[in-house]
Amino acid sequence: MNEKLVILAAGLSSRMKKSISSKGVSSEAIQQANQISKGLIGLGKNKRPLLDYLINNARVSGYKSIYLIIGEDSKLFKKTYSNNPNFSDLSISFAIQYIPEHRIKPLGTADALVQVMEQYPELKKTSFSVCNSDNLYSVNALSKLREDPATNSFIAYDAKHLKFPEDRLSSFAVTILDNQNKLLNIIEKPKKEEIDSFRDKHGVIRVSMNIFSFKGDQLYKYVKSCPIHKERNEKELPIAVLNMIKDFPGSMQGIPMAEHVPDLTSKDDIIEIEKYLGEF
Repeated sequence: MNEKLVILAAGLSSRMKKSISSKGVSSEAIQQANQISKGLIGLGKNKRPLLDYLINNARVSGYKSIYLIIGEDSKLFKKTYSNNPNFSDLSISFAIQYIPEHRIKPLGTADALVQVMEQYPELKKTSFSVCNSDNLYSVNALSKLREDPATNSFIAYDAKHLKFPEDRLSSFAVTILDNQNKLLNIIEKPKKEEIDSFRDKHGVIRVSMNIFSFKGDQLYKYVKSCPIHKERNEKELPIAVLNMIKDFPGSMQGIPMAEHVPDLTSKDDIIEIEKYLGEF
């Protein structure tokens, strides 16, 4: 059974650093948001990093090995999670997403998976899950993903249960599934006026929050050969997934879920995540 979770944490947190907070965000949180990676911002009563909560949920869900994909200068990740006594029962490894010489930003999520699979070749031969470091996925979602028997799968969230303003949905990825919940298409950052047209036969808009499970030997070819997106200038995992299901129709199983996923994109999201944490 799948016991490996890859967490994408090499992004530069550009939108977080550029965002302007409204009242309610502490000066300490604002300072952290401007200086460190989003996943390391202290949250909740104990001011633990968001990543602590995510890794703990992964542990409760049955994952045993965590692979953190970080940037070349991400010493704070290693300082925080190397031999961390809170996670002594887990194997936590670090993969570096190196930036090509001609770029100033990482080459994207598909490239991140290429680099972790090449640095840890066992991932090419087994199943593993992958998710963002700035979303707090639930134990329920992580467990269902880990236990799903399909070769490849992802959580397909009901947009109605995501507690985001309607206009924010256009910043996520809308998915199209068939009657067996097999993935047919991913529409990244759809236009606001188009979103309603993507409802399924039950009237549900299904959203991907970038949480997948893959069979490494099937995925590797597609992340390795993933083209650079013309507009965003990155190699994006959804494009690799679409290329894979084009060659192997029905190979990506959607797991419907109706719950919220806290998302840490801007400074104002800090308030919402702390409210969410306070509910538990």
